[in-house]
Amino acid sequence: MSGPQTPEPARRTQGDSPTGTGGEDTADGIQHSQRMLSFSDALLSIIATVMILPVTHTEISPEQFDKSIQRLLATRIAVYLMTFLIVTVAWAAHTRLFQVVGKIDDTLALLNLACMMTITFLPFTALIVVYAFHFPHLLNPQIESSTHRTLYRQHILGIVLRGPALCFAAAGFSLFFYPLSYLLMATVIFLPYVSKACSWCKGRLVGPQEPPAHSVEFFTFDLHEPLSKERVEAFSDGVYAIVATLLILDICEDNIPDSKDVKEKFHGSLVAALSVYGPHFLAYFGSFATVGLLWFAHHSLFLHIRKATQSMGLLNTLSLAFVGGLPLAYQQTSAFARQPHDELESVRVSCAIIFFASIFQFAIWTTALLHEEETLQPSARFGGREHAFMFAKLALYPCASLLAFASTCFLSRFSTAIFHLTQIAVPFSFLLLRLLVRLALALLRALRGLPLPAPGGQDDVRSPLLPSP
Repeated sequence: MSGPQTPEPARRTQGDSPTGTGGEDTADGIQHSQRMLSFSDALLSIIATVMILPVTHTEISPEQFDKSIQRLLATRIAVYLMTFLIVTVAWAAHTRLFQVVGKIDDTLALLNLACMMTITFLPFTALIVVYAFHFPHLLNPQIESSTHRTLYRQHILGIVLRGPALCFAAAGFSLFFYPLSYLLMATVIFLPYVSKACSWCKGRLVGPQEPPAHSVEFFTFDLHEPLSKERVEAFSDGVYAIVATLLILDICEDNIPDSKDVKEKFHGSLVAALSVYGPHFLAYFGSFATVGLLWFAHHSLFLHIRKATQSMGLLNTLSLAFVGGLPLAYQQTSAFARQPHDELESVRVSCAIIFFASIFQFAIWTTALLHEEETLQPSARFGGREHAFMFAKLALYPCASLLAFASTCFLSRFSTAIFHLTQIAVPFSFLLLRLLVRLALALLRALRGLPLPAPGGQDDVRSPLLPSP
């Protein structure tokens, strides 16, 4: 006698991988797409982040850091930010595409590699759409069984080709009219959010309307809805990982003395040789600690998020763009470590980058609280066990960076060495912060006469400082 069976859900949520073993369709050449999507997310995050290299590798000497060099740096930083955002638009289009394409075969895998090679995704993205709809067994099960597959194909083609078409138009206009090309590039980035805002305003003015029977969204999930949380996490992890790698490459490039220099200049003393490069190593350790802890805060944040809204996705993109600028902060603070005036300027630049990277994380949290029933786990909502600690954890870096920035204005002896030592000390602040928050909550419970929750009970739903094994 068989036990009760759980009915199969009507449809998968976005980003869920199929529950099969992975080998059930291999005899027919059909494969699950999860590994290919992970590879694509990692590759696109690297492409977006390495755009900071032309900025960090700008030849700057403390004696020649004049207005012209500053303008050159500002131009390259603006180009980096624009390029980063455009690559994330291409990544979003790729994610939308594989909401529709559920499985792959060898041909689709090779076409996806061609997409990765040409970041504009043209014409290979169109070929993926045409190929997948020609063989419906590769599509999402709901779309495969729908009688309106032609509408789906037109809809997804419009989404994935909109960005490349505007980029090509901007390239054409840049030959004779720069302002219009900049406007088109900005349209590539913000068009989805402008469209969403217009839809919201229309709904407020004329009221909600029932979708027509032939609407694409009527038959399946809304392709304008937020991206898969799992793919957002994978893309974000890729950005943090490549930023950490760039820091390692920078410290290894020019700051490791070779054996000949150690023998000739330092009489064979490796300690004396390394002491010359001490400011660079201190800058590296401080910058690496900042990258790691920003990732930790991001990880903790998305551990409590159930669903990422479209506005949260935009804020996450902006945060990652400033995280990608941390190698520039490292270069600045290590290059001007012995120039008092420029030293303070470089610390201010680093504080500004860290502030914006962290404040956008805090903005994600604030946005999630506006729709907490839909977006947050119960423990992270107002009154939940983790709410106070998450608020304090995400507010730590914005407050610390503002305090460091203010210190450069009032303390003449503030130096890059003090700044980097502060960065290295921040991990201990996270541990102290959790202890202080727990003590404060216990004190409030005691003052109100409330009993402490039993360990492991239902009220004790919280995340550990580090993920459980």
